[in-house]
Amino acid sequence: MKLSGRRISLSELLSFIMHGMSYLLEGFGKAFTLIFSLDRELLSIISLSIAVSGVALFISSAIGLPVSALISLRKLPARGFIISLMNTFMGLPPVVVGLFLYLILSRSGPLGFMGLLYTPSAMIIAQTILAFPIVTALCHSAIVSVDPIIRQASLSLGATPLQVGVTIIKEARYGIISAIIAAFGRVVAEVGAILIVGGNIAGYTRVMTTTIAMETDKGNFELALALGIILLALSLFVNSMLHVVQRKGQR
Repeated sequence: MKLSGRRISLSELLSFIMHGMSYLLEGFGKAFTLIFSLDRELLSIISLSIAVSGVALFISSAIGLPVSALISLRKLPARGFIISLMNTFMGLPPVVVGLFLYLILSRSGPLGFMGLLYTPSAMIIAQTILAFPIVTALCHSAIVSVDPIIRQASLSLGATPLQVGVTIIKEARYGIISAIIAAFGRVVAEVGAILIVGGNIAGYTRVMTTTIAMETDKGNFELALALGIILLALSLFVNSMLHVVQRKGQR
């Protein structure tokens, strides 16, 4: 077998593999040590990540759910256009969001006087923009999937339009919760937009995804691996919750 222009023996190949495996295991060992020792920097990064994504999810849900209910329950003139727009924005590239926000929030931009660039607030805005179309589109899908008989039964019993809407939303609750969980999974793993508008400033705007990217470039694999493990565990938890909610909704 040839490697870097020269032939290597099987024993040399096995030696390379064993060396790589030991290096990998050593990195994972140090990463778990950071996790179980509750390293202060690690906890700070994790808490900021969850706080930023949590606030962004709350804002996007507080706006997205009423919007989805409105376009689902009322026959609006631009209903089809709004739905198409939300479905399109579900795949909005994060770096594009980051670029536009940077131009808007930079010193020369229209909102530059607010001084939001390179702050957690800018990161929250970016993640809210990314989460909003996901929440809106998926909640709309959940609401329109409710059996029309429920609406008809509510109206026949003398329910007001508001009461009918509340009843339909209650029936769609599992789909709505799934939409919110899916949006959280998207924003918590996002790196492009928050790296542009947050600046990855140590102790201020550094979150899990941006730290993983930076520490990998620096060769500090222990911290990057530790955060990667935490991020994977969080993603697994989010997907498990999503699965549980979807199973309940199918009963």
